[in-house]
Amino acid sequence: MPNNSKVPRVQFTPEGLVLPNESDILAGVLSDMDAAFGGGLNPALETPQGQLASSTTAIIGDKNNEFAAYVNQVDPAFAQGRMQDAIGRIYFLDRKPGTPTAVIATCTGLAGVTIPVGARAQAVDGNLYLCTQAGTIPASGRIDLPFACSVDGPVDCAPGALNQIYQAIPGWDSVSNADAATVGSHLESRAEFEERRRQSVALNARGSIPAIYANVANVEGVIDVYVTENDLAVPKTVGGVVLRPHSIWVAVTGGEAADIADAIWRKKSNGSDYNGNTSYTMEDKEGYAYPYPSYVVTWETPAALPVRFAVQLADNPALPSDIVALTKQAIADAFNGGDGGQRARIGSTIYASRFYAPISVLSPAVSILSLLLGAATPSAASLAVPINRRPTVTADDISVTLI
Repeated sequence: MPNNSKVPRVQFTPEGLVLPNESDILAGVLSDMDAAFGGGLNPALETPQGQLASSTTAIIGDKNNEFAAYVNQVDPAFAQGRMQDAIGRIYFLDRKPGTPTAVIATCTGLAGVTIPVGARAQAVDGNLYLCTQAGTIPASGRIDLPFACSVDGPVDCAPGALNQIYQAIPGWDSVSNADAATVGSHLESRAEFEERRRQSVALNARGSIPAIYANVANVEGVIDVYVTENDLAVPKTVGGVVLRPHSIWVAVTGGEAADIADAIWRKKSNGSDYNGNTSYTMEDKEGYAYPYPSYVVTWETPAALPVRFAVQLADNPALPSDIVALTKQAIADAFNGGDGGQRARIGSTIYASRFYAPISVLSPAVSILSLLLGAATPSAASLAVPINRRPTVTADDISVTLI
């Protein structure tokens, strides 16, 4: 039986899916109902048949919107959830199930004592942190080493919180983190996975900056990466850092040293120099017999850059009683990508406007009078993060004032 309905269909065009206006859908529904009842039906919406037509129109419009949302899932810019996972598999990528909080801790003790990978320390909240790069305590009696939380997820680690040795090593006397940690995540967000997928198109390449970035970003436990280069024969300043001639710059937060070194070494150009404060010796065992050729790979383990916030809200009796705490948590979540957006990254520009929406949705009574941020003092609308710093935030870095 032919379909004689006057309700307009969705259309597939070269420009994409086109949905009919709901006013046209309503007109079509009313026309169909009029024909079904033999004509002369009162089209007024306040009548029973008008109410039925309005409800039918709303149902059709809602289903059209769901259909459009599903069609858009084939576009990486809009895909999410299971559909985004499927697009990732085309690129041989899986969503990271979670990343642990990463922190730099100062280990003090007897000179010459080696702190191995896996050495354990405990924070005041009871969480254990594992050393991700071996280091030998120098003559100064202190060395900074990277640690990662033993569990994935957004575990806060404020300055001084990692302060107890959990696994005794003779000659290792104390441990403490001077700066806040870079918070991990339970699951790679839609925005972060899409960014990694976009960058992954260079995974099969070698010698290019995108290839190095994509390979390092795929390392387990890596939270953030920044890669650039100096292709000149003289030193060059990039992002506040002086790079050696003909060298690459790789800054990494999270991940184990051996995995990071391998990811960099396999994608860098032959003969290019390195920059950074962290080194690991790689052995090339492919096609060689012992003793294997070795190469020292160097990268930057960025120091923390605490970001301060100053927020002024209009005082309103309708605000939640804990609006100050809620505002601080909303900023921290957005800062670390916990709201589904991009986290604050190495070498990025952090804009105050990024945090308007997370605060505004806390309550209809919220009115933001001012939101400023900065490194030393919160006095600007944006902050450029150097390429050798990792942005961090704690509740103590956020000031919320009701005016």
